[in-house]
Amino acid sequence: MSTDPLCSAAFQDLQGVDNTCLAPIMEDVAELLILTLVIITALAFDFTNGFHDTGNAMATSIATGALKPRTAVALSAVLNLVGAFLSVAVAATVAKGIVNLDGVSGDALLTIVFAGLVGGILWNVFTWLLGLPSSSSHALFGGLIGAALIALGTSGVVWGGVVAKILLPALLAPVVAGLVAAIGTWVVHRIVRGVPEKAQERGFRWGQVGSASLVSLAHGTNDAQKTMGVIFLALVAHGTVTADDHIPFWVIAACAIAIALGTYLGGWRVIRTLGKGLVEISSPQGMAAETSSAAIILTSSSLGLPLSTTHVATGSILGSGVGRPGAEVRWGVAGRMGVAWLITLPASGLVGAACWFLADLIGGATGILVVFAILVAACFAMWRHSRKEPINPDNVNDEWEEGTPSLGDAVDEAMAGVTDVASAACPQGRAVAEPPAVPATV
Repeated sequence: MSTDPLCSAAFQDLQGVDNTCLAPIMEDVAELLILTLVIITALAFDFTNGFHDTGNAMATSIATGALKPRTAVALSAVLNLVGAFLSVAVAATVAKGIVNLDGVSGDALLTIVFAGLVGGILWNVFTWLLGLPSSSSHALFGGLIGAALIALGTSGVVWGGVVAKILLPALLAPVVAGLVAAIGTWVVHRIVRGVPEKAQERGFRWGQVGSASLVSLAHGTNDAQKTMGVIFLALVAHGTVTADDHIPFWVIAACAIAIALGTYLGGWRVIRTLGKGLVEISSPQGMAAETSSAAIILTSSSLGLPLSTTHVATGSILGSGVGRPGAEVRWGVAGRMGVAWLITLPASGLVGAACWFLADLIGGATGILVVFAILVAACFAMWRHSRKEPINPDNVNDEWEEGTPSLGDAVDEAMAGVTDVASAACPQGRAVAEPPAVPATV
């Protein structure tokens, strides 16, 4: 190399220019990588939302034989896809009414959104493993709230929006749905009490096809919108759009496809609990429950309320059991669902907060990648555990076993799932005993 001082100075200047030019390029690449991972994670949540909530629309139709299992989930998937394009009012609520955008942007906001999504996904998959129809909406909101709280403090959450758009609907939805379904079931049975039971079943099964389809369409107008709102948050944080822009069409289309694919897979474990675990459903009951659910979900979508379709559907099914003379309601199963509902927000919030802490501790795209890897390992571990006692279209309608596990048994199964997750995420860690298989019913 030349020792000429002029050449050396020129070479040093060239290095400075190269570093100056490369730094912003590398920063842009890192930001794009983070945004891409956030969008992928959001679509993954939408996918889990689809298979977790299929039972909300189709469990009763499958249980009564109105629709064959695979036909039911295929029909629900198509109608979820269509419903996702009908309205974006709920998406706007998620984007602007839950997490406070003021004072945070860029990678900081992307990390919050990402951590919240991870919290929602893990709770969805975990409750699916246990066959519990918990709220995907509350799992998502809980994850976002937990991440925002630890990152920004109490100012990071729009508390008025949380109370008005999450907590109050959560309290009112199952009660209202249950009352409407109970009254509807009682009225239907009074009207057809002189009609032979076989004729009732045959006629109302056709009615169920229409009412279940309406629930699926309503589900698309509500639940698919929540992921749209989250992706919109990420795009605002990245600077691709502003908070006042319309949601891009590609976001709407991607979310619609993701929830439809998840719905088509069918969350058979949850479908079984809703269809066979709460009450023994007849076709008139099923039609009353589905009609009640569809009416309430469509109303909430038109008002921009991100209602939990799980709460509505479960309340409607319970109400149909109460409204049918002589029907048996399994209140023990309902009680376990209620416990899952109560802990969904705080549990997913804790996971969201922990994920944000880990991602922030490591920092940058590396932190996001590490948390993403843990998410994949945990979901795979829970899916593998579910294969020990699979629920599928062939056994989803088997008779509900008497003496289903107590809440303590459900907690034991929860701990077994946690040890599986820990083993997958930390394969070099201390060995743990093989957990017991999850029973076919919860």
